[in-house]
Amino acid sequence: MKLTIEDLRGLEILDSRGRPTVAVWARLSNGATAWAQVPSGASTGRHEALELRDGDASRYVGKGVQKAAGHVGGELRRALAGREAEDQEGLDRAMMELDGTANKSRLGANAILGVSCAVARAVALSRGIPLWEHLSAAGGKPQVPVPMVNILSGGLHAGGNLEFQDFLAIPHGFGAYAEALAAVVAVHGAAHRVLGARGFPLTGVADEGGWGPPLESNEQALEILTEAIGEAGYDPGGQISIAIDVASTHFYQDGAYHLRTERRALTSAEMTELLAGWCGKYPIVSIEDGLHEDDWDGWQNLTKRLGSRVQLVGDDFFTTRPERVRRGIAEKAANAVLVKMNQIGTLTETFEVIRLAREAGWKAVISARSGETEDWFLADLAVASGAGQIKIGSITRGERLAKYNRLLEIEAESGLQYPGGAVILR
Repeated sequence: MKLTIEDLRGLEILDSRGRPTVAVWARLSNGATAWAQVPSGASTGRHEALELRDGDASRYVGKGVQKAAGHVGGELRRALAGREAEDQEGLDRAMMELDGTANKSRLGANAILGVSCAVARAVALSRGIPLWEHLSAAGGKPQVPVPMVNILSGGLHAGGNLEFQDFLAIPHGFGAYAEALAAVVAVHGAAHRVLGARGFPLTGVADEGGWGPPLESNEQALEILTEAIGEAGYDPGGQISIAIDVASTHFYQDGAYHLRTERRALTSAEMTELLAGWCGKYPIVSIEDGLHEDDWDGWQNLTKRLGSRVQLVGDDFFTTRPERVRRGIAEKAANAVLVKMNQIGTLTETFEVIRLAREAGWKAVISARSGETEDWFLADLAVASGAGQIKIGSITRGERLAKYNRLLEIEAESGLQYPGGAVILR
C-alpha cells in the first residue's frame, strides 16, 4: 500500500540563542509520526532562501515565526495531504511550486524545510531503518564525517571581538570518529588553559560553544590554537589541523576588507596574500568565505593562489544554491561548498548541491547554524551524503552535542568508515 502524508502541524519553538524557529510534526497514513526542528542562522548571506518572520515588534522583537508555523498546518497541509511520502523529490518540488517565489519567501523556507525533514524522518521510522540509511538513497557512499570543531570564536558569533568568525580544529589523523572527538575535546580544554595563562578572561562561550576571548588580533587566534593543539599532546598539521571561517562579507565595505584588529584595510588581492602568508605559517588546511560573497574575480585569484593545497569553502558565497555552485565550478572560484540545508530550504536541493560538488571533484562540508536545536537530523544527513566533513560548532552546549553524540551512535552501530586525512588533505 502506498504510504501517504496524512497530517502536518507547525509549532513555534526556540533555538539555541533563545530566538524563535519552526518545528514540524508529520503523520503518515500508517500512523507513523515524526518531528523535525529547523535551524536558523546569524551569519547569513544575502542569497539565502528566506526565513519567514512575523515582523510583530511586540513578540520576540519581530522575530516570531507563527506565520511560517501556520503555513505548515494550513496551506501546506491542505496541498500535501494524500501525497506519496516516499517521493521526497516530488514532495519538495510541489512545495516549491506552491510557494511560487525564487527564495521561498511566501510560505517561508523555514516552513518548507521543516516539512521536508519531518516527512523524511517519518518515512525512515515507517521502514524501520536509521534516518541516514533512508537518506543515503539520494546521497553518495555513507561514511562517518570528520568534524570541524569550533575552538575560538569571533565575528557575529562572539560580539565582534575579532573580525574572523571561527577558528576550528580538524582531527584528521585518527582511525575512528570517537578517537577524533576525544582529541578535539582535549584541544578545547587546552585552549582554555593557554588563554588563561595569557591573561584573557573567559566568562562563558560564544553562540556555537567556542571560546570568545578579547584577543588582540586574528593572527593571535591562530597562534593560540596552534599552541593548544600541541599543549593537548597532538601534532599540529600531522594529527589536527586548522580551519578558518573568515566570514569576510561582514567586514567588507566600500571595496575594502576592514580588519580593525590588524589595523588594516585590504584590497581583495591583499586579503588573498594575507591568507596565503598565514597558510605558510600555521597548519591551515581549510578557509571558508575568505572573500566577499560577490567578489567573483577575487575568488578566482584566491583559488589560483591557494586552491592546490587548501580547501577553499564557499558559504555566503554559494548559500547552498545550485546555480551559484555551478557558476563557481565553471569559473574555478573556490573548490568546496558549505552545505546548510536551511539556506536553500529542501532536502532535494541540498542533495543536488552535494552531487554537483562531487561530480566536479570538489569537497562538501555539511554545516549547522549558529541558531541550532536539539534535533540531530544534520548528523544523519552528513553520514548519508558521504561528504566526509561536518561543521557543527564546539563540543559544548546541548544543541551541538546532540549531533556529536548521534555520530558516536551511528559509528558504533553501523561499522561505517571514518575517512580521516583522505577527505581533507590534498
